[in-house]
Amino acid sequence: MQRSSDACGGNNAALLKVFLDCSGTHCFDDYLRDRVELVEYVRDRADADVHVLVTRAQTGSRGQEYTLSFIGLGAFTATTRTLTVTAESTDSEDRVRRSLASALTVGLLAYVAPTSVPADLEVSAQLSGSTSAPVSGDHDPWKRWIFSLNGNAQLRAEESQRDRHWRVSVGADRITPEWKLTVGANVFQSRQEFDLDEDQPLAVERNNRSVNWLGVRALGEHWSAGLRGGVRSSTFDNIQLDIRVAPAVEWNFFPYSVYTRRQLRVLYSLGGSKTRYFEETLFEKLRETRARQELSGTYEQREPWGTVEGRVELSNYFPGFTNHRVSVDTEVDIRVARGLSLSLEASASRIRDRLSLPRRDATAEEVLLRLRQLSSGFETRVEFGFRYQFGSRFASIVNPRFGQ
Repeated sequence: MQRSSDACGGNNAALLKVFLDCSGTHCFDDYLRDRVELVEYVRDRADADVHVLVTRAQTGSRGQEYTLSFIGLGAFTATTRTLTVTAESTDSEDRVRRSLASALTVGLLAYVAPTSVPADLEVSAQLSGSTSAPVSGDHDPWKRWIFSLNGNAQLRAEESQRDRHWRVSVGADRITPEWKLTVGANVFQSRQEFDLDEDQPLAVERNNRSVNWLGVRALGEHWSAGLRGGVRSSTFDNIQLDIRVAPAVEWNFFPYSVYTRRQLRVLYSLGGSKTRYFEETLFEKLRETRARQELSGTYEQREPWGTVEGRVELSNYFPGFTNHRVSVDTEVDIRVARGLSLSLEASASRIRDRLSLPRRDATAEEVLLRLRQLSSGFETRVEFGFRYQFGSRFASIVNPRFGQ
């Protein structure tokens, strides 16, 4: 669907001005600007008649659900609508972007022709013959279960060094509006050999094995209850075997149905773990059983003025509160003025819960090759940035030459 080329050429003032906003979302924006030509795209929200905000979330089948929010500005303030596009994990990239282009076109027609059809508007529509209603759960032989298998291996050799790494992971998920069931297993093995002008080369190994599961039951638009747990082994963490189980409950201050725009979730879990270590720990333990609680708050919001994400987590092992951890993560991206946006990413953790640290001091090889976890009371990270654009306000033309 598009305007004729005569209507689009040389008369930008007559076209609807659209700000396509999919920052941080792979929405094929260059393709959409090239494909959907019935409007003029601008690079700043202040110049737009319509703000199209695109957000994305993963579906139960590991596909993607795109939500296109059409927000009218100026004379179109009273006109808003939302469309969704669901892409399966097996869909080709071309099919996904064509579906997004169709949704964008349909959504913009409400603004292009609010009361009458422009004389120069050409519209065509076609439904693929292969389109059919979704298969109901009663006729689904897999009962909505999705399985995945991933693996990779890396071999690298130099005259004095050889590396071998491999990883295999398997997963199974069943996602419905009422239930979320996931289970996954991961195996990682690494071996490095160094020739140090000695009789025998220095060989170091790292391995990690884990199985994790999660079961969640929806209890309305705000409540959820679940059970999570796992089994793991890690040479880096000095854990020979760790088994943990923790029931949990979550409250979302906003309805779950608006998750693509805003969420404010509070989660509490109380469970236990049984652990066996490779080496004696700082607390002179080779095995122990502990209870652990966790309280976390997560806030996510994406609006025309920008995005805000934040998370605070507090946890501790019983008895007492000596072995605890406090973590804070934030990410903010705000449009300050025309063409100017600021971004901030920061995280900080107070760490007092590394129960598995070995009692003995780390060797030089273990420190340099990161073969084991080291003692640390805190972790911090800060990243600040800004973006400023100026010049022509129009951004409709796409030129793919030189791949840029």
